[in-house]
Amino acid sequence: MTSPGSQDIVQLENIHKHYLIGNNTVRALAGVDLRIKRGGFWAVMGPSGSGKSTLLNLLGCLDRSTTGRYRLNGHDVSRLDDDELSEIRLHELGFIFQSFNLIPQLTVLENIELPLFYMGWEAIRSHEHAASLAKTVGLGDRGGHRPAELSGGQQQRVAIARALANDPGVLLADEPTGNLDTSTGKQIMELFVELNRSGKTIIMVTHEAEVAAYASTRLHMRDGVIDRMEGAV
Repeated sequence: MTSPGSQDIVQLENIHKHYLIGNNTVRALAGVDLRIKRGGFWAVMGPSGSGKSTLLNLLGCLDRSTTGRYRLNGHDVSRLDDDELSEIRLHELGFIFQSFNLIPQLTVLENIELPLFYMGWEAIRSHEHAASLAKTVGLGDRGGHRPAELSGGQQQRVAIARALANDPGVLLADEPTGNLDTSTGKQIMELFVELNRSGKTIIMVTHEAEVAAYASTRLHMRDGVIDRMEGAV
């Protein structure tokens, strides 16, 4: 079994994912083998229906494979039950979405603190950590603002800070610049590069070549399989 200290933080072995739609079986993933080293920065690309979103859902423990084995940071998560998968998501993963998924009634700091609340952190410690993360993503003076008072780029920075709150082994990003203009998207990607340089493993789904260019490795999917890879592996 992979130990938490090993070089590979993600290991997929012969992953298949099938969906039954009516009387038809859709093979979303058809035998994916993948190893991602700690500290990697990967972009997952491919046309609609290629399997990239299914792959991200499996990596994020939001779905299970039909067959195959998935090891994440030393944990064999392939057959964990729902409660165990929730624990893995809470402690091992950080999620960044195209639509930000912030809670509008909460302030910037309260949104960042959400994972810490579920992890049982004390209020003072949680607040201090959230404030530190807000500063890290350039929002140190926006802690008391609500999402509606922020620009799209600022909202995505809040989402990134929230994803970092639990110090995850892997950051998963789904079209993180999809709702941003080109200039703001560039700023967000530069932040991703900084986080990767600090040691964070990042796996990002994108359809934009300009965004994928920031990643060290580009994985192209087609028809549920890895078509090719470019860059460092």
